[in-house]
Amino acid sequence: QVQLVESGGGLVQAGESLRLSCAASGNIFSISSLGWYRQAPGKQRELVATITTGGSTNYADSVKGRFIISRDNAKNTVYLQMNSLKPEDTAEYYCNARALALNRAYWGQGTQVTVSS
Repeated sequence: QVQLVESGGGLVQAGESLRLSCAASGNIFSISSLGWYRQAPGKQRELVATITTGGSTNYADSVKGRFIISRDNAKNTVYLQMNSLKPEDTAEYYCNARALALNRAYWGQGTQVTVSS
C-alpha cells in the first residue's frame, strides 16, 4: 500500500505561481511513476504531468511551458511548480502513484487550486 499526502493548494490571481507537494509513504519501492491529475467541477479528471523513477516527464498540452514536475527521491516527494496560472487551471489537484508491477494506482486526497481573474 502507498499513502499520498498533498499540500500547497490555495487561492491566487491569474499570472501568479503555486507549488504543490505530494509526500509518498508505505510501499514506495513499488512506485514506477508519480504524477498530478486535476478535476474541475463538472469535468472529468485529467492528466496534468507525470514523472518516472528515471526522471522522464510527460505534460498535458495545456500546461506545457508553464508547469514543471519534479521529484526528490530522498524525500519520496513529487512537486508541481505551476507558473503563469490561468483561471482555467482552477481545479482539485490529485497526486497519483502507479505501481506497474503490481497493477495498482494510488491517489491522494486532493488539494484545491483556485485562480481568480
